[in-house]
Amino acid sequence: QVQLVESGGGLVQAGGSLRLSCAASGRTFSTYSMGWFRQAPEKEREFVAAISWIGGSTFYADSVEGRFTISINNAKNTLFLQMNSLKPEDTAVYYCAASGRFSETKIRKPSEYAYWGQGTQVTVSS
Repeated sequence: QVQLVESGGGLVQAGGSLRLSCAASGRTFSTYSMGWFRQAPEKEREFVAAISWIGGSTFYADSVEGRFTISINNAKNTLFLQMNSLKPEDTAVYYCAASGRFSETKIRKPSEYAYWGQGTQVTVSS
């Protein structure tokens, strides 16, 4: 089992920045990739960004490319999402997720991830 706890969400004005963190514990040695997803009210959960645990290959949704940066501190088992130039449409609950495998073709799919955090709310005001 892998436990994930997100932090860093909050309320920010459009154009501002936030940094989300996700602390992983438990069987983290079995983690091969981690990702961030988000879900707005009445919308499906959508992919935001992902990273391979070893090697650090990164993947982004088109909507956040160039504004968000995903990174990982392997020594501290912590995942980050730096969010810049935030827009009102970025408002959502953001979830951290971990997978026991790495597939470039599937890394954007929620079904690829076995472990999920409880989520942290990000609200961007216009």
